[in-house]
Amino acid sequence: MAYGSPSTADDIRPYLEDIREGRPVSDEAVEELTERYRRIGGRSPLDEVTERQRAALERESGIPVHLGMKHWRPRIAEAAGRALAGGATRVVGLVLAPHYSRLSIAGYLERLEAGLDGRAELRFVESWHDHGPFLDVLADRVRGTDAHVVFTAHSLPERILAMGDPYKDELLETSRLVAERAGLERWSFAFQSASPTGAPWLGPDILEELDDLHRQGVRKVLVAPVGFVSDHLEILWDIDVEAREQAAALGLELDRIESLNDDPAFIRALAMLVRDALLPSRE
Repeated sequence: MAYGSPSTADDIRPYLEDIREGRPVSDEAVEELTERYRRIGGRSPLDEVTERQRAALERESGIPVHLGMKHWRPRIAEAAGRALAGGATRVVGLVLAPHYSRLSIAGYLERLEAGLDGRAELRFVESWHDHGPFLDVLADRVRGTDAHVVFTAHSLPERILAMGDPYKDELLETSRLVAERAGLERWSFAFQSASPTGAPWLGPDILEELDDLHRQGVRKVLVAPVGFVSDHLEILWDIDVEAREQAAALGLELDRIESLNDDPAFIRALAMLVRDALLPSRE
């Protein structure tokens, strides 16, 4: 399962309305998102990348893999229906987001449970932020760099901290474990992609972090978006456009790691997650 993205410019308004659960979307919000997609080539590659991941995981795991999107097509309920139609009696739910939050992963679980409607046993992978093979793939991408590494992930409203939500702690643990594996001495963590809701969101923001690193005398930065596993708007706009422009204005050299996408080592890591979820010891 993945978040989903609009297929065409005409889909942007209904896509935003889906995210907002039917609440009206302003023309300004539609125009802003349309412009961002225009700047990255017209649309997000997320749908195509996720389909490649699905097909590769099916080949690697040897079991049927169905794709469902949280906010676009094909829907999670459709994927559940295809699994049931294929005779599935056990279903593994795997979200292509390694870190758990009630504001994100829990929504995928609810949609999948509703789609299955008790007609198959569900093994849901809530979090894989400390999964060794996943960490190894990330460590390979930052090992040997002479730059200061900034690990990033999508910000969420700050109110989740009062809820005892594990999201921030899991992100920091992933970053620490990757840094240890790669032997990094200089690294930090920042959030990105916060929405202008008027309420405080988790920080520091990546742009604020770049300002701070510049004041510290850092000259080279490597961004490692550990909260994302695919190329999409939050990578191609928030980092490749906004963060790069900010870095250039500060005189910083900024690069980012390649997204995991359908890297064979990453797909093998996902297959291990699926196999682990099916082990009898979980029952």
